[in-house]
Amino acid sequence: MPKRPANKHERAHLDKVASLGCITCRNAGYTDSPAEIHHVTGAGMGLRSDHYMTIPLCPAHHRTGGYGIAVHAGTEAWEARYGTQEALLDQVRGML
Repeated sequence: MPKRPANKHERAHLDKVASLGCITCRNAGYTDSPAEIHHVTGAGMGLRSDHYMTIPLCPAHHRTGGYGIAVHAGTEAWEARYGTQEALLDQVRGML
């Protein structure tokens, strides 16, 4: 987890990321899915990355969807289904 709250520039970036809608829903053809911010986990250590290493996920794909649906319910199964967090981060960066 970042040790400090987002500053003005980071907050603007996070707002842009969230405005894209859920990246996994978008990849499935659903383009109007509201999103919250997911910090991509760093280097397999289970640590959150900085505010610029974020992807937009709907609540179900982020935390409430259960094993294989929500990234926080089982990252390995989630990545097998939707792609790696790093690949999705690259996609999001390309969209910004």
